[in-house]
Amino acid sequence: MWPSDCRRFPCHTALSLFLWGCLLFPKGYDFAAVLEWFAERVDRIILLFDAHKLDISDEFSEVIKALKNHEDKMRVVLNKADQIETQQLMRVYGALMWSLGKIVNTPEVVRVYIGSFWSHQLLIPDNRKLFEAEEQDLFKDIQSLPRNAALRKLNDLIKRARLAKVHAYIISSLKKEMPSVFGKDNKKKELVNNLREIYGRIVQEHQISPGDFPNLKKMQEQLEAQDFSKFQPLKTKLLDAVEDMLTNDIAQLMVLVRQEESRRPAQMVKGGAFEGTLHGPFGHGYGEGAGEGIDDADWVVAKDKPLYDEIFYTLSPVDGKITGANAKREMVKSKLPNSVLGKIWKLSDIDEDGMLDDEEFALANHLIKVKLEGHELPGNLPSHLIPPSKRKLAG
Repeated sequence: MWPSDCRRFPCHTALSLFLWGCLLFPKGYDFAAVLEWFAERVDRIILLFDAHKLDISDEFSEVIKALKNHEDKMRVVLNKADQIETQQLMRVYGALMWSLGKIVNTPEVVRVYIGSFWSHQLLIPDNRKLFEAEEQDLFKDIQSLPRNAALRKLNDLIKRARLAKVHAYIISSLKKEMPSVFGKDNKKKELVNNLREIYGRIVQEHQISPGDFPNLKKMQEQLEAQDFSKFQPLKTKLLDAVEDMLTNDIAQLMVLVRQEESRRPAQMVKGGAFEGTLHGPFGHGYGEGAGEGIDDADWVVAKDKPLYDEIFYTLSPVDGKITGANAKREMVKSKLPNSVLGKIWKLSDIDEDGMLDDEEFALANHLIKVKLEGHELPGNLPSHLIPPSKRKLAG
């Protein structure tokens, strides 16, 4: 889940702490209630599945059910899809949609993003273009959250107002049914047991959507601990005020929010994979770590440059440079994921012109080799990796 208003930690940090706590420590609390609390306060809920070991356990199923009424916030990621063949991936996708259909009761199908969201080499690169497109769609969806936050909060206000209105009808109905003197306990048990029928009667009398009612089982559990004789009768003026707010005030607020959002420049999520959108052919790049060959006095790429030059001159260079598209066609042969190649492009395109000369192309291939050998890529290009002709520019 993606918390929108956590003040103490950044969004991803608060989420990570919560999820790790759920995994590492025994749950001596109402897990479903905690999930509901988070679900009410986040802008996006992402359910992760592994393509090579797809199953929905009983516990995970209960987690999804606990997120009821927040299906519009849900997105599904079918991760590690590079570990299976295309035909098997189609079967896995179909099985996942069938399983989700039994748990997530929505008129619209939940959006499922297919990809391989890690920095390792793609095991089966046949669906690289699909993974890249799905990755970008997911990033765009998350990046749109700040713009939609005000509308989400307004929708939450509408939900709470409708729920308060329904609660008033329920409480007043129970109050009417209670005897004034004798048999209160027996009548209370009867009313709690027949709460479903009371719900139905309220729906017919007041033309309220069944979706606005609180969870039946949870409501019954809470009512068992209440003294019905202390319930307040229905206050028509307060209900009229709520109805007026829903009909008039909310409509005006909705118009104002949309006008404000249209005037405000687009906000983008920052940090992680969103830090520094690249202008090369690979989109987003990220990752930090130590370089390789840092103790060498000379340009460490020079020894392998003749081999890389042979490839370079097969890619139709013009004025000593190859286009980003031609470079990409060669670089994807490494089977590294799009995010890692984006990082490599950012480090290699030193003059940031969207093309690579022979030295930059050799550097890109060297960094690909570094990554394939299990080393981490540097956050910034160290001096021993900068091509001799680019050192003044880099400095």
